Amino acid sequence: MQLNLKSLFSIVLVAFIVGCGQKADNAKLSFWDNQRKGANGDANEGTLEWFQAAESFGIEYIRLSPADMKSDSKDFLIGDIDQYSGIPPKDLTLFKAVLDRAAQTNVKVVITFFGIPGARWRQHNNGEFDFRLWEDFDYHDQCAQFWTDLATELKDHPAVVGYNIINEPHPERKDGFQSGRAEEFETWLKINKGTAADLHLFYQTMVDAVRQVDSKTPVMFDARFHANAQGFDFFQPVKGNGILYAFHFYDPWTFSTFRINNGRFSYPDKMPTGDGDKTVPWTREDLAKQFEPVHNWAKRHQIPNKQIVSAEIGCNRQVDGAQQYLTDVIQLMNENDWHWAFYSFRSGSWDGMDYELGTEKLGWKYWEGIDAGKSHYEMVNRHNNPLWQVILDGLQN
Repeated sequence: MQLNLKSLFSIVLVAFIVGCGQKADNAKLSFWDNQRKGANGDANEGTLEWFQAAESFGIEYIRLSPADMKSDSKDFLIGDIDQYSGIPPKDLTLFKAVLDRAAQTNVKVVITFFGIPGARWRQHNNGEFDFRLWEDFDYHDQCAQFWTDLATELKDHPAVVGYNIINEPHPERKDGFQSGRAEEFETWLKINKGTAADLHLFYQTMVDAVRQVDSKTPVMFDARFHANAQGFDFFQPVKGNGILYAFHFYDPWTFSTFRINNGRFSYPDKMPTGDGDKTVPWTREDLAKQFEPVHNWAKRHQIPNKQIVSAEIGCNRQVDGAQQYLTDVIQLMNENDWHWAFYSFRSGSWDGMDYELGTEKLGWKYWEGIDAGKSHYEMVNRHNNPLWQVILDGLQN
């Protein structure tokens, strides 16, 4: 068949229009085609100025938690984690307003929940872990309904580029596993396969539910053992499109946590061995070894780098060696071409990982001001400093 120029032009034009439409339809998925660098933050901090500040620093997305937003109901957006029966309309309006402010900037949002039906966040549960989700399929159904409802409302929101179904899942912890002792844990997995404690089954149920109403927004799943990198040793890929796999990195916890470190450990010369106060020096290669479970899992299952997210990385700003530790962690993330998000960006009144404060203590003037009724934001002194520069270099490199 011979085509004249007019016909050929028409064909090319139609193809261009269709291609543009497909690209627009897949914008939420294609956001993750290139490495993305972000931060964690609290939705109740989500003013326009907050998002604008994030944008100015090169933060491309916020992993946003609404856990501390105020609600007339027991639990924000969920209503009641003990028995989900629908999203409270007032909560939804408040949350959409936060997302609308994000949409006024170039900062995208991944929504995450610290508590979902049947699993109340420990900080909202008198310090106790809530394992009901991993003991009763009824809560699986409630979670699926909640995420179906939320995805229905937010699937077309331009700021939203991900649903992180649950933060740091730990069904195995109810039976005493906080890490994987290979042979013992493999036995546990076999015993619990097909039960409410089956994390893979739960994840598959969640993505199937979301995809019934939203085919565009990526779904993010945390690894086992509170999203530990080691959790990938016992992790299965989930069937479906637009899946991201996440881990958190503060390892070793006894070093990166100020109250536990208590001046005993520093990076890289005095790192904990796990045996009391004993220490060993680390090299950058020792740090890189902590990511081997992620590498091995991705290679085994042919998961590309663009589907791997280190959704929380951080270190208390006052521990000895924090600057070099964050430098090396971020460089390793960038070398692996994994997405990452530091913890955290100007979140609430907690200063432990507010790197804009540097390594200094808040000091007596801060507490004097707080006692006098001034707010955290009025009293903190955010400023350029070597620790914050590490974050900025990582974001902008």
